[in-house]
Amino acid sequence: MSLVLTSLPQPSRRPASKNRMRRLAMMTLGVFIILVGIIISPLPGPGGIPVITLGLIVVLRHSYWAKRQFIKAQRAKPKWVYPFRRLMRKNPEIAPVFWQQALRVEKMVVRSKRHRALPRMRRRIRCMYRRAMRNRTRGLRTARKRHF
Repeated sequence: MSLVLTSLPQPSRRPASKNRMRRLAMMTLGVFIILVGIIISPLPGPGGIPVITLGLIVVLRHSYWAKRQFIKAQRAKPKWVYPFRRLMRKNPEIAPVFWQQALRVEKMVVRSKRHRALPRMRRRIRCMYRRAMRNRTRGLRTARKRHF
């Protein structure tokens, strides 16, 4: 019996270079989005903040250096970094994150609990939603009874 040694196929360098070019393109896009957010931030409303956040998320997903800096920031200021971590998940929780940040900002700006409007608004919206869902289910029940 003879033993035949064959060399293993060499991995192609093309996928690595394509991957590197893709990462570089995505980082460039992220930096561009951040710059657009900075440019539109002086306009009225919170228009720049979500755009800058989106740009940061794109950069963080495609840059090893930015990921290392993000981990350092996470260790230093976990409360500040946590919303970004929630937005970077595969299924991001966009509405809860922005709601939590709005409550946090309102808490910093308005010290008195009596004058905070967002928790009251949330309770009202929740009550309206529950009523609408109750009426909808009641309507479905009566509609089912009518068909029989």
